[in-house]
Amino acid sequence: MINIFRSFNPLNALWLIVVLFLSRVGYLFHVPGKLEFIFVEPFARLLVPISYEYALSPVVNILLASVFVFAQALLLNYLINFYNLLGKPTFLPALMYVTLSGLFAPFLVLSAPLICNFLLIWMLFKLFSLYKGDDAKSTVYDLGMIVALGTLLYFPFIYLFLVIWIALVLFKPFNWREWVAGLMGYGTVFFFLAVLYYLNDRLSGFSNIWRPLATKFPDHIQINSYNYLLLVPVIMILVLCFFKLQQNFFKSYVQIRKSFQLLFFIFFITAFSFYVNASFHLNHFLLCIAPVAVFFAYFFLYATRKWFYESLFLLLLISIICFQFNNF
Repeated sequence: MINIFRSFNPLNALWLIVVLFLSRVGYLFHVPGKLEFIFVEPFARLLVPISYEYALSPVVNILLASVFVFAQALLLNYLINFYNLLGKPTFLPALMYVTLSGLFAPFLVLSAPLICNFLLIWMLFKLFSLYKGDDAKSTVYDLGMIVALGTLLYFPFIYLFLVIWIALVLFKPFNWREWVAGLMGYGTVFFFLAVLYYLNDRLSGFSNIWRPLATKFPDHIQINSYNYLLLVPVIMILVLCFFKLQQNFFKSYVQIRKSFQLLFFIFFITAFSFYVNASFHLNHFLLCIAPVAVFFAYFFLYATRKWFYESLFLLLLISIICFQFNNF
């Protein structure tokens, strides 16, 4: 399976659909009779003045989520190949994205974090362009607006604003105008939201939007213990990837090294930004799968022992399928 996707062949998109189906078919046997889909935060509910939470049937919900994942996988694959982050054209980022997006049952349905992954991939296109761009102010302004739009959909997305400043540190010499441009872009979106609040006579509650930022970081997370078993092959591959990256780190171009550093910061920020939500949902970690998919693709592209990396990926895929057919 891995050898098929190591080369860049448009026909691999058909194999990608097969993997997409395999990583989701088991969930259809345990799908609930009703699935809730909320894609805006309560403070942005004025933007969607209709009832939509249960407008889709469960089957349509899962089908649309699969279409979104497929589109995101192709976009991410195009991004990685366009900036040559892996050193050679390949279809592995798309394969890893599709596989990881089927890791847990909450990943398989429509959710705000899944929609926000489109914005995250859009951000990556702009962030990687900063390295060779002469005037980054307009790009950073756009990035601020993208983060603001993501915040309207899913509040923890607000922490990705830090990624803009981290990218400026990594890719550009200091220019205070570029740092302020991001704030202006973010403020533009919320300025229009404030106008909407004013027109609906709710301006007094506008400042409450950012109150969750003062939430205390939790001491523990309640996750089904069986879910930890699925993380075993994921953590194993991730550790092997970091070892492989370390071996080749200083052999890569400066832009490639800095891009992988940025992806690591994105993974770290998205992983630990869950706590600002009033209630914890496992689908939050959908925001992590784009950078993790790139790390996985790097490992599987440069791994040398075929029996080992093919077995490792097969273990991951079989684990996902088995856990979907067994409703623990």
